[in-house]
Amino acid sequence: MKKYFLFAFAIFGFATLTYGQDIADNAIGLRLGDSDGFGAEISYQRALGDNNRLEVDLGWRTGSAYNGFKLAGLYQWVWVLDGDFNWYAGVGGGVGSYSFDNNAIDDETFVFAAGDIGVEYNFDIPLQLALDFRPELGFGDYRDDLDFDIALSVRYRF
Repeated sequence: MKKYFLFAFAIFGFATLTYGQDIADNAIGLRLGDSDGFGAEISYQRALGDNNRLEVDLGWRTGSAYNGFKLAGLYQWVWVLDGDFNWYAGVGGGVGSYSFDNNAIDDETFVFAAGDIGVEYNFDIPLQLALDFRPELGFGDYRDDLDFDIALSVRYRF
């Protein structure tokens, strides 16, 4: 069993190094999806290496009965899928807060763990389109469940 694990780890490492690429140093834009009322997020990506990056997203929402924000940070690995198409996977977490107008419901600050998997296309111009799936596991009184977030991102690369 140990030999199989080491073999799989070696193949994964070889594939990561073989298909590494130069990703944009920075990218900023919007991530448009939906997870518990947070529909739009400002999204920033910073390259940490040839095929690794950090993504930070800040979302906020004002509704008729609540206000809220969510800050997420993810470490991502990026691989070439075909030409300018890439796929990526990552892990991270974040913090958020709800403030309710109804005094019967307590305001809440919560933390969450998140995963991320998606595909992206980098155009010849400094534009990136991405589609990703982000499951989030919340730890709080109001937000204590598993949410699935699917989003489309549009970013300017520089």
